[in-house]
Amino acid sequence: MSAHFSPASTITALEGDRGHRHGLLLWARPAGFAVLVVALTLGARSEPRPGLHGAGLIVLLALFGGVVGSAGLIASALGRRLPLLFRIVLFAVLVGSSVTLVWIVPDGPGFVGGFIAAVVAASTLPRRAGAAVAIGTLVALGAAGILGADRPLTSILVSELGAVAFYRLGIYARQLRARTVQAETLLVELERSREAQLGAATLAERQRLAREMHDVLAHSLSGLLLHLEGARLLAVRESVDPRLTDTIERARHLAEAGLGEARQAIGMLRDEDLPGPERLRALAGEYSRDSGVRCDLEVSGTPHDLGPQTRLTLYRVAQEALTNVRKHARPDHVEVRLGYEPGGTRLSVEDFTTDAGPADHRGEQNPDNRQLDDERLDDHQLDDRGYGVSGMRERAELLGGTVTAAPTGNGFRVVLWVPGGHG
Repeated sequence: MSAHFSPASTITALEGDRGHRHGLLLWARPAGFAVLVVALTLGARSEPRPGLHGAGLIVLLALFGGVVGSAGLIASALGRRLPLLFRIVLFAVLVGSSVTLVWIVPDGPGFVGGFIAAVVAASTLPRRAGAAVAIGTLVALGAAGILGADRPLTSILVSELGAVAFYRLGIYARQLRARTVQAETLLVELERSREAQLGAATLAERQRLAREMHDVLAHSLSGLLLHLEGARLLAVRESVDPRLTDTIERARHLAEAGLGEARQAIGMLRDEDLPGPERLRALAGEYSRDSGVRCDLEVSGTPHDLGPQTRLTLYRVAQEALTNVRKHARPDHVEVRLGYEPGGTRLSVEDFTTDAGPADHRGEQNPDNRQLDDERLDDHQLDDRGYGVSGMRERAELLGGTVTAAPTGNGFRVVLWVPGGHG
């Protein structure tokens, strides 16, 4: 019987294990300082008592050195980064103070400093260095206990065994810290693996949807276009009512627009290289070559990180606005402005006609298309690509943006604004 391990279950287990280890490490701080409090209490009640002269002064200085050394080493063991030389000084102060207390005070807290030195050496120093410090501390304290104050041999042996136990505790703390680091590294790697799996699954689903759309929707619209073109030719040949011919022609335009939108959607699902604002300069140059009218591009602000739908919308609106200018106006020049603003991105396409009179000449070629008068602003007017102000606004609204289109004193302006980060 085999068990199945998923990244999610592994991450959950590692997070629980990390929390357990983190909880143990949190207990180390109060436990360490509790040991200091006990040591100070024992030192204050020992004989000779701490004082300002003679043996009492030596005890007082030894207690002070032990507290300073212990506090510094405990802080380093709990994550405070201290220079190596400073830690060596702290070890020397702590061990020296502990040996002094063991030598002078029979029932004093000298061995407590040895316990702290052993556990910190084992948990923070390299293995051999930690073992050397611990062994040196044990030998020094044992010699001080035997040669110094009148301390029973049994008490010395018990204290030495206690120091060994604390040394083993330090080794365990070191291993615990290493496993915690390994677990955190593994957590990061598993998170990346899970994100990669989700990304791969999303991409596979998008590609599947793209294939379905291509096989069903795009093929259906292509067939519809063929039938509508046949119907249009038949209507022209049979000299039917022109209104029927116009209706068929409009339906064909709508089908073409739908096919174009379907291909764009398929391209976005497949993450194909769709046009964006970086192609506006080429678009302006293409307009100038085709129309013979100067088209300037002005870019301002710091570019945002735009999503694919936002990038495509900026390009399509500029493309549509320039197409309509070419069809419905005879401007002297056109200006395309792209502005990256703090809250979003603004695109404007404006044409200028210096000789425009009260009865503007725009729209005279095809009154059914978008014009400078009220019909040009009618959301239901479509050009031969199937778009218009309505289509531009729908694109913008999908992104939380807006489109305004209005005549100016000597031309016409289309402005698109989309918030940043959409798409």
